[in-house]
Amino acid sequence: MPQRILSISGLRGVVGNGLDPEYVTRFAAALGTMYEGGTVVVSRDGRQTGVMVKQAVLAGLAATGCNVLDADIATTPTCGVLVKHHGAAGGVQITASHNPVEWNGLKPFSPRGSVFDAALGRRLIDLLESGAFDYRAWDGIGSIRSLDDPAGPHIERVLSLVDAEAIKRGGFRVVLDCNHGSGAVATPRLLELLGCEVTVLGGTPDGRFAHTPEPLEENLSGLCEAVREQGADVGFAQDPDADRLAIVDETGRYIGEEMTLALCADYVLPQRPGPFVVNGSTSRVNQDIAERHGCAFHRSHVGEANVVGKMDEVGATLGGEGNGGVIEPQVGYVRDSFVSMAYVLAGLTEKGRTLSQWVAELPAYAIVKQKIACPREKVDAACAALKGAYEDAQAAEGDGLRLDWPDRWVQVRASNTEPVLRVIAEAPDEAIARGLCANAIGLVEQAVG
Repeated sequence: MPQRILSISGLRGVVGNGLDPEYVTRFAAALGTMYEGGTVVVSRDGRQTGVMVKQAVLAGLAATGCNVLDADIATTPTCGVLVKHHGAAGGVQITASHNPVEWNGLKPFSPRGSVFDAALGRRLIDLLESGAFDYRAWDGIGSIRSLDDPAGPHIERVLSLVDAEAIKRGGFRVVLDCNHGSGAVATPRLLELLGCEVTVLGGTPDGRFAHTPEPLEENLSGLCEAVREQGADVGFAQDPDADRLAIVDETGRYIGEEMTLALCADYVLPQRPGPFVVNGSTSRVNQDIAERHGCAFHRSHVGEANVVGKMDEVGATLGGEGNGGVIEPQVGYVRDSFVSMAYVLAGLTEKGRTLSQWVAELPAYAIVKQKIACPREKVDAACAALKGAYEDAQAAEGDGLRLDWPDRWVQVRASNTEPVLRVIAEAPDEAIARGLCANAIGLVEQAVG
C-alpha cells in the first residue's frame, strides 16, 4: 500500500512508494492554480531526493504560470520569511521534517509566510482531487530564478531582535548539530555573527543523517558528548528543516525540546509582556512562566496552523509548540530554530548564569511522549476508553482527548503527519509521568485491539 499522507498541512510520502513525480507535479499545479500564477518561493531540506522532488514542483508551478524564486537548500522558517520579504503569493518547502530519510514532502505557505490553515488546506485538497488546474499556454509559462543569499533576510530579522554586541561579548562556545539538514547552510553564519565559537556536527546539507533525525534525547548522545569534550556553553540540535530546536546544557545534559520554548518565553515576556500561546501538548512550565511574568496564557489545538490562528486571535507576543518550535511574529508566523538560538543566547547574556543554572530556576516537570500504531477510524474509541477510565480528571475534547489533574495531565491524539496515535503525559516526577503514559497506552491498546 502506498505510504502517502495528504492533510491540510501538506503532503508527505515515501519516495517511490506513494510520493512520485507525477503526484508531486499535480500537487504543485494545484498550488500554482491557487496562487493564480503569482510569485512563489521554493526551498528544500538536504534530502537526497530533494533535487528530484524540486524539479517536479517547479514543473507544476511554472505550468500554471507562477514565477518561482528558487532558494534551493534553506530552512522552513527561511522560506516563510522569504515569502513576506518578496511579497510572494505563497511558498513551498520541500521537506519531510523529522521523518526517516526515505520520506519527503511538500509544506505550502500562505502569502503571509505562514503554513496553511484548515480553510486553505481544504481548498488545496479539493482542487487537487478535482484536477481543475489552470495550465497555461506556451506564452504563459512561468519563470524560474535562483535567489542569491536566501538566508540573508531571515538572519537580519533575527539579529534585529537581540543585542548582538552584548551577546558577542559573552564569547559563547556552541556545538551545533545540523545532522546534515538544511540548517547547515546558514545557522553557523548566524551564530558566528553573534560572536560564537561554533563546532558543527553534520555540517554538509546532503540529507545523509548521522542519527535518527528527530532531535530527541535518545538520538543526541553524540551532541551531549561533544558539548562535554569541547567545554561548550550550550549545544543546539536542529531537525532536518530547522524549524525545531532541542538544547543541551553546558554539562552535556539534554534539557529537551520542551525547554526551548520555556527559555525563550522566560527571556521575551519580561521585556515585551503580552499574550502567550502554546498547544495542548506543551509542558505546563510555559503556563507557570506566563503567570510569573503577568502574561495571559492560551492553549490551542495541536498543529502549527492552530497555534498561529490563536496567536492572531489574542494578539500574542510569542507562541510555539513543545516540540522545540518557537513562533516569533516579528520574524514570521512559522516555527523557527534561528530565533530560538538567538533568544537563548540573549537570555544567557542577560542573566549572567550558566544554562543549567537558568533551567534550575524554572518550574520542573517530567514529560513523556510515546506513540503507538492506531488506525485513524479507531481514535474515537481509544479516547472514549481513556475518558471512561479516568472519571476524576477534567476532560478537554476536540483535539483528541486531554485529561487534567491539579499536578499532572495526559493527552492522546492522532498525529497529523504520521499514521500513529500520540500519547503524552506530564507530572512533577518522571516515574509518575511514565506510569500515567504506560497506563494510557495500555487502555488504548485494549480499546483498539
